[in-house]
Amino acid sequence: MPSIGYGSDKATRNIHPNGFKSVVVNNVAELDMLMMHNRTYAATIGHSVSTRIRRDIISRAEQLAVRVTNASAKLRNEEDA
Repeated sequence: MPSIGYGSDKATRNIHPNGFKSVVVNNVAELDMLMMHNRTYAATIGHSVSTRIRRDIISRAEQLAVRVTNASAKLRNEEDA
């Protein structure tokens, strides 16, 4: 029989400190899955997603009221460019 060890409590497992579970999103269609679950899940944009699609995902997430954990990653202001 295995020992209990250092595992997390079942109620708080896979939950970030902000209170949401994380889902990796690579396009806008995957973001639409979270429309009815925006109080439970937060979107995390995959690291290989281009800047143009990131902007589309972030604007759609604002419309759906879905939280994006890395919304400012890999985005540059037009002033900096």
